[in-house]
Amino acid sequence: MMSVLRCISPIDGTVFAERETLSIDAAKVKIADLRQEQTAWAARPLQERIDLVMAGVAAIGAMNDDIVPELAQMMGRPVRYGGEFGGFNERASHMAEIAEGALADIEVGEDETFRRYIKRIPHGVVFVVAPWNYPYMTAINTVAPALIAGNSVALKHATQTLLVGERMAQAFHSAGVPEDVFANIFLDHETTSDLIAGNAFDFINFTGSVGGGAAMEKAAAGTFTGVGTELGGKDPGYVMDDADLDAAVDTLIDGAMFNSGQCCCGIERIYVHESLFDAFVDKAVAIVNDYTLGNPLDEATTLGPMANARFADEVRAQIAEAVADGATAHVETFQADDGGAYLTPQILTNVTHKMRVMRDESFGPVVGIMPVKDDDEAIALMNDSQFGLTASLWTSDVDRAAHVGDRIETGTVFMNRADYLDPGLCWTGCKNTGRGGGLSVIGYHNLTRPKSYHLKKVT
Repeated sequence: MMSVLRCISPIDGTVFAERETLSIDAAKVKIADLRQEQTAWAARPLQERIDLVMAGVAAIGAMNDDIVPELAQMMGRPVRYGGEFGGFNERASHMAEIAEGALADIEVGEDETFRRYIKRIPHGVVFVVAPWNYPYMTAINTVAPALIAGNSVALKHATQTLLVGERMAQAFHSAGVPEDVFANIFLDHETTSDLIAGNAFDFINFTGSVGGGAAMEKAAAGTFTGVGTELGGKDPGYVMDDADLDAAVDTLIDGAMFNSGQCCCGIERIYVHESLFDAFVDKAVAIVNDYTLGNPLDEATTLGPMANARFADEVRAQIAEAVADGATAHVETFQADDGGAYLTPQILTNVTHKMRVMRDESFGPVVGIMPVKDDDEAIALMNDSQFGLTASLWTSDVDRAAHVGDRIETGTVFMNRADYLDPGLCWTGCKNTGRGGGLSVIGYHNLTRPKSYHLKKVT
């Protein structure tokens, strides 16, 4: 049974786009086509697949003038920031550059009697479920290497960014990637679960909520289909006593507030050495008070609405609960705050880990800041979380950062930067942030399976 997906624009609450979902039978036919075509795609020379994928990436770049305002309409990011093509292209380009080495046979040994090696074999049909907050960059993390490795790909995008999958499919098909190798599909939750439970896919990559990831794993239970997940986060920043204070404030507050706080690896809590705490807070409040909240289509806007009013409601609730429990809010309500999707960014002090704003994912423009006396206290607080995606450490001592980083339960350790995906490194998490890894050589390993060859030459 078909249903209709509707993208509600956070700009004014109107329906920006709608699409009918596929029925279960129509979806099975589409996936069968992907499966049939995958063998021929995998048989093409690696360089040919790379060239076609990168031509598709370039085709997205050619659409950027249309994509940027479209993203503002769908999820509220201000047009002044120019969209996602820089990161989209960087990630795809890196995965293309390392493909030959990452997918090369692993030679174990050869002599007159035996030849032994391990090949990397594509899974088959890879199902990518992408989120709305960075809809192009998060999707390309898996789409590009999956296609390059010889898989076919079914992409299901979030309803909030309903048109992104269509854009990507249009671009890649125009560049020569066959329609039955890369397909955008519209599915409701029930059909998605039924397809997964029916073993329709050979590998699943999901980026989204903890609840969504749990639903994916539950649907896949017993099918032995691999499921890679990137779920929630509550990423900390730690400013040590020898940090560059101005750089730390500028980067961490940008990491907390950019994209209205709706970043997978956004900074959601900050711990500052007590000797720098007051100065850090003063500078942070000044930065936030200088933001312009408004319509994301206006070039003057530096902070747009949250993608949906219900997301803003959760952030407001966390702030209100924290203030009721003794936290101090430092930012007065902005004039453009409408009580809906347009939300005043907030800096909180006098916070504790008993407050939800320091424990639950906020995914909005709010950050709590706490003073700490030393590394041990900061490490204990950073690890006091159900999540583990990234941590941002600020110090002039590389060895100290590495030592502290070794003790933090997280997928990535940053020193003197935050909120960035280096495609040469594995993008991964621990605890309720999920499992698996994307980008880097490890991303290719997760999108293929090993196949061993033990060839005896003489009998």
